[in-house]
Parts: sequence; structure tokens; C-alpha cells
Amino acid sequence: MDLEGFDGHPGTGRLAKVLCDRIKRENAHPLDLDFGEIMANGSLLTNTYPVPIPKGEYSVCRQLTLGETGEKLTKTKKDGQHPHPGVGQGGSDHEHIVLIPEKMRHIKAGDRVLVAWVENEAVVVDIVTK
Repeated sequence: MDLEGFDGHPGTGRLAKVLCDRIKRENAHPLDLDFGEIMANGSLLTNTYPVPIPKGEYSVCRQLTLGETGEKLTKTKKDGQHPHPGVGQGGSDHEHIVLIPEKMRHIKAGDRVLVAWVENEAVVVDIVTK
């Protein structure tokens, strides 16, 4: 098939070739999703790979590396005076500390996690809860 002259539009033919090549590549290295558990030593044990993957030999999405519950995440901009419910007006030029909530904490031992297999690399995407 002459993809360059497809339907009389050379751009359409080039697009079709790119799409065909991409589909072939993705079928050669499919993205698989898996469940896993973080073990006491920080290793990752997945449902489909029976050997624990040592900590540091698998990747973790950035969101899961923020810190422990209650640690400082950031602080607000100094924005002057504004009301505080139940307390009254806040002083001028003050800021607030924002703490990491439980739902945003980093992964820890015992967590059930969603794992994406990208080629031969395990990537922990998120914590899975019921």
C-alpha cells in the first residue's frame, strides 16, 4: 500500500504510517497494571512478579514522596489581615502552615498499591484503599 499517496493527501498517509508504527510499538511493550504491597523493608511485592523488588529499584510517582502525615507541606502567602472563624481577625502579614493530610502521605510498609509496568520497570502509581 502506498501510504504517501493515501486518498490523494500525502499528510494523511504520513499520519497513518505514524499511527501504525505506534500501535506496533505499544503492542510490543504493553503497559500492564498490577497490584502490589510495600513490604516491611521497603521492597515492593506485586501480584504478577513473585520476587520482591528492593527499595530503590522501582519508581514511585512524586505525589507519594511528600512525607508523613502531619509534616509541613507548604505555607501560605503572607496576605495581611483576614478573618479566622471562631478566633476573629488574623494579625497583619501572617501566614499559615499547611500540613500533609493522611490521604496525601508517602507510601509505607503494609500499603496496597497500584503498579504500572512500563516495559520492565515497576512504577508505584498510588495507594489503593477499599
